[in-house]
Amino acid sequence: MAANILLVEDEPAIQELIAFNLTQAGHHVLRASTAEVAMTLVKNALPDLILLDWMLPGASGIEIARKLRSDERTRQIPIIMLTARSEEQDKVQGLEAGADDYITKPFSPREMLARIKAVLRRRAPQMTDDAVEVKGLRLDPSTHRVQGNGATIDLGPTEFRLLHFFMTHAERVHSRTQLLDQVWGDHIFVEERTVDVHIRRLRSALESTSHDTLIQTVRGTGYRFSVQG
Repeated sequence: MAANILLVEDEPAIQELIAFNLTQAGHHVLRASTAEVAMTLVKNALPDLILLDWMLPGASGIEIARKLRSDERTRQIPIIMLTARSEEQDKVQGLEAGADDYITKPFSPREMLARIKAVLRRRAPQMTDDAVEVKGLRLDPSTHRVQGNGATIDLGPTEFRLLHFFMTHAERVHSRTQLLDQVWGDHIFVEERTVDVHIRRLRSALESTSHDTLIQTVRGTGYRFSVQG
């Protein structure tokens, strides 16, 4: 599944090569050559993943990673460090700063794409094409189909994204604000009541197969997808 990837790399040739391969793989690429530009882009809209070069003009990749991890809004963004440093101590430093993975230059495009997929599967499963099934309810992102006990369920695009996020983050309580950020994007400005409207539509679509009860209202907090009553 296409992801919005922020590439922070100051060497033009390397930036161009990485961006080309990411685009060929179907991802949308935002580029930054400095820490300042990178933080401005993140402020405007949260990317699904950040490819972050260690050595940058101004602030280093390590400093950026620490800053992102210390902010509630950006704490959950997956980060992969890109660096020519291959010493174990350097890798440990990168991981301790908050990186999810570490790629040593030079690396092949195939390795980079595989690591991106692995990190997204672990940190942002709603961004992968992996089918997910819970209690007879099956959602397949690659075919954009939803089935309940084998019967087809028709969903609008927003309800589909909402259900996908719920199913890949089961048993967790999400506030309306969190759902807006994760499903609509934090750069889209819509009212919180919009979430309630789409939750009602989603429940209505799931009623025919009795899966509507999986989406639970948590009073005073938000919503939860759970197989437990």
